[in-house]
Amino acid sequence: MTNENTHSHSPRMFLHQLAPEVQKAMIALHKAATKGLEPSLVELVQIRASQLNHCAFCLDMHTKDARKAGETEERIFLLSTWEEAQGFYTEKERAALALTEAVTVLTDGFVPDEVYERAARHFPEQELAHLISAIITINSWNRIAVTTRLAPGAYDPS
Repeated sequence: MTNENTHSHSPRMFLHQLAPEVQKAMIALHKAATKGLEPSLVELVQIRASQLNHCAFCLDMHTKDARKAGETEERIFLLSTWEEAQGFYTEKERAALALTEAVTVLTDGFVPDEVYERAARHFPEQELAHLISAIITINSWNRIAVTTRLAPGAYDPS
């Protein structure tokens, strides 16, 4: 029996080849957005947004990058259940992950005040601006990869 929800496909296009100026701008946006943020925090945010967006390509990339940067397998595996994984993430990371979910999903059409205020308690205003920018950037990357059907597996972080 086949599962009709299983996606087996090849890439629709390679946007980076067809629109290299967009690729270059996205790379510059990522660099600007993540300036001053802890690299481990950035990877956690990118992994969590990619989980929510069902972006296998970005999950493959960012879990590999996180492991290369020293992130533990345990924290990566538990990331989809970070709220229940007490003691594995700092309060600052938990605030960033809550903000990541709120910005990524926008369930009610807005980011709840309590989620924003929680993040604001842990991040100085400029750092919070960069965190929001990093969340927006990974969501854009996810949408590019999902839309163009980039396949996971080939990324090498070296």
